[in-house]
Amino acid sequence: MKIYIIILRGINVSGKNKLPMQDLRDVLNELNFENVQTYIQSGNIILNSVEGKDVVSQKIKEAIKDKFDYEVPVLVKTMEEWKTAIENNPYKEAAPKQQYFTFLSEIPKVKEINIANINMKEDDFSIIEDVVYVNAVGGYGKTKLNTNFFEKKLGVTATTRNLKTTMKLLALAKK
Repeated sequence: MKIYIIILRGINVSGKNKLPMQDLRDVLNELNFENVQTYIQSGNIILNSVEGKDVVSQKIKEAIKDKFDYEVPVLVKTMEEWKTAIENNPYKEAAPKQQYFTFLSEIPKVKEINIANINMKEDDFSIIEDVVYVNAVGGYGKTKLNTNFFEKKLGVTATTRNLKTTMKLLALAKK
């Protein structure tokens, strides 16, 4: 039985794709996942399954489509992958409120992003494997280095979590 941390993209944002977490937990329990937990309203899930990541992702994606009629990107990580993402964070010394993790659906084929025409101010980013680490000095709401930016530049699906949420999901998965 593996522990998975699952993050959904675009759930309960600005009144769109409303998905009550209790309803989501009910759907996931019906799929025979075990120890299903959700954290806050933005599509963060911890569960146990004997199935592989691709199967878990597909089942969740199909269940959300069937039950709620939403097409939602579903990123599934093992607890070990989640720990590695946290360990690899090159901005550990930055203020916690500046640190963001943009999780990618796969390792991007694009290795460098042309940022010549982008006013990043003091913000910075680093791509390591399938995570973009963002140091958003002025806050995530003001940075140009957001999820949409990285999806366009890297050609992969992505979703972002702040340091606090990333750490909380690991703590919940360890319980």
